[in-house]
Amino acid sequence: MQHFPKILVTGADGQLGRAIKEVVGDNPNVIFMAKKDLNITDTDALHAIFKKHEPEVLINTAAYTQVDAAENHSEMAYAINAEAVKKLAEACKKYHSKLIHISTDYVFDGSAKAPYKETQSTNPITLYGKSKLAGEGYILNSGLTDFAIVRTSWLYSNFGHNFYKTMLRLAATKTEISVVEDQLGSPTYALHLADALITIAGKLNTQNTGLYHYSNTSATSWYGFAKAIFEDKNLPVQVLPIPTSAFPTAAKRPVYSVLDSRKLQETFQIMIPTWKEGLQHCISEEGKE
Repeated sequence: MQHFPKILVTGADGQLGRAIKEVVGDNPNVIFMAKKDLNITDTDALHAIFKKHEPEVLINTAAYTQVDAAENHSEMAYAINAEAVKKLAEACKKYHSKLIHISTDYVFDGSAKAPYKETQSTNPITLYGKSKLAGEGYILNSGLTDFAIVRTSWLYSNFGHNFYKTMLRLAATKTEISVVEDQLGSPTYALHLADALITIAGKLNTQNTGLYHYSNTSATSWYGFAKAIFEDKNLPVQVLPIPTSAFPTAAKRPVYSVLDSRKLQETFQIMIPTWKEGLQHCISEEGKE
């Protein structure tokens, strides 16, 4: 069995938390805290958990991820995505724990023409993106010396609510589905990200502390992703390409969300599969997760 440092995972009932659980199995060194076990906005509860478990590494997957709802619930989004992250960073500093925090492609405005590197300027166009960027800022200014902020994009799996599961649900009753074709990104299979996070947890130190991007490699549109899902699952669904303007949402979506993951790949010696390989893996795991 792979050696794990003592890891505490917050947001364990979410998509990524469940993916990490799938990757590590029943490892006694990895402690999972769902929302009912730990409210990360509660400072006292947070410190009690750190005192009890003394984690070497905290992986924070807890987040307010409802992009459209966040536009009208800014207090909630900032409480979870920013203020709570500040408390987590402070607790990590106090108890000498390393921090791995999950962030998002939404910190960028989507105006790039080539994959986003970690050094590029952020400019979120949604309240969700602004709240996540504020959380990043709290970590960067916390004085923590061992942390990794890992931005990801278009996360999906057989767990929780995501584009992949939505397409399968629609395919159960429809033979024709309209999907946006003018937004580009890299669909990221949550179990691939989970696997990478566990590797990072074992290798993170003061020298490699910083910002990282992780998404499955190469890019497609939501339309291209939907087509691939139905083709790989042999489902008789016709996918019709539509522009973003035909599918209005409360929060404006970045047009271009492709992340450059080479820094993470090289720093931690992690092989990152393509998004098509991720999709095939996801389909093969269906029913097991």
